[in-house]
Amino acid sequence: MKLHHRVDGPSGAPLLVLGPSLGTTTEVWRPQLAELTTSWRVLRYDLPGHGGSPPATAFTVGDLAAAVLELAGDERFAIGGISLGGAVATTVALREPGRVRGLVLCCTSARFGEPGPWRERAELVRAQGVAALAPALEKRWFTPGFDGRWLLEGLAEVHAPSYAACCEALAAFDVTGRLGEVGAPTLVIAGAEDPATPLDHALTLAGGIPGASLTVVPGASHLAAVERPEAVAAAITRHLRDAGGHAGMRTRREVLGDAHVDRAIAATTGFTRDFQDFITRYAWNEIWNRPGLDRRTRSCVTLTALVARGHLDELAMHVRAALRNGLTPDEIKEVLLQTAVYCGVPAANAAFAVARRTLDEIGPEGP
Repeated sequence: MKLHHRVDGPSGAPLLVLGPSLGTTTEVWRPQLAELTTSWRVLRYDLPGHGGSPPATAFTVGDLAAAVLELAGDERFAIGGISLGGAVATTVALREPGRVRGLVLCCTSARFGEPGPWRERAELVRAQGVAALAPALEKRWFTPGFDGRWLLEGLAEVHAPSYAACCEALAAFDVTGRLGEVGAPTLVIAGAEDPATPLDHALTLAGGIPGASLTVVPGASHLAAVERPEAVAAAITRHLRDAGGHAGMRTRREVLGDAHVDRAIAATTGFTRDFQDFITRYAWNEIWNRPGLDRRTRSCVTLTALVARGHLDELAMHVRAALRNGLTPDEIKEVLLQTAVYCGVPAANAAFAVARRTLDEIGPEGP
């Protein structure tokens, strides 16, 4: 399955993948694009038979998730989606937990009700076309009086068999029992007046996903991101910024230990707070959480760099970290021997002294 997509934002920025709701296209995220692209490289995609994506007549939400993962390539990314797009994002987070740095679930569900009505809608669309749904969808998508014609007019362009296949994919979708497996920092966004995925659906997601937060957007229906674009953009921006900090802090604690991190936090002042936030988000999340190297290898690289630059205080800290990451004292010795060749004997001599002292302090029990 190939999905049409477009990418906006700075080429060096982290990737954010956004999926649309059933019946809409990449344009459904246009109201948030200006704000999100200040910090993210935003990839938006079309569902099969919608917008620029070729038709497809039989697939599952899992198939859509696989196609989205192909678009994302090998890098880590944040992902979000509205309704069906949210189901795809959840499935991606379950399949590739190590690659998803943040998850945004907007007006979506772990299970979209009983399958019967979805199958009935699929048959109606096959018989009459997607445009026949416009009056009903207007009431589901928007609160009374909101002008959403620019989206509704696009329904006539949607490939009816593909739309029907999306309905059948939603009929079969149910991850209620797997929400506890979602490890990515998650934001659930609900429209306060959404009849399609009411608030109890959002509460199920927020209650089932560990650590998830919930934002309820007042005066908004199923397409809350369209009706209240500023509120939704602000919530997403805040969550993705904080998600990097949460993931980085978790890794920082796992590598350096709670005692060290607690001391660093206790010593933080107003003058150093922004710097502490920077290293937590950038060093410990953006770098240490990348999937390309395991933590043992990253420790070897870090030890070498610290020896080369003569950062001996940092070296002691990362000798402890290397042990926590699975290196043995003999392996640390081999790294330092290697540095004697490429960083110089005096640098390695100083490093051996620091490492020996640190290992003696730790003792055979380990960090």
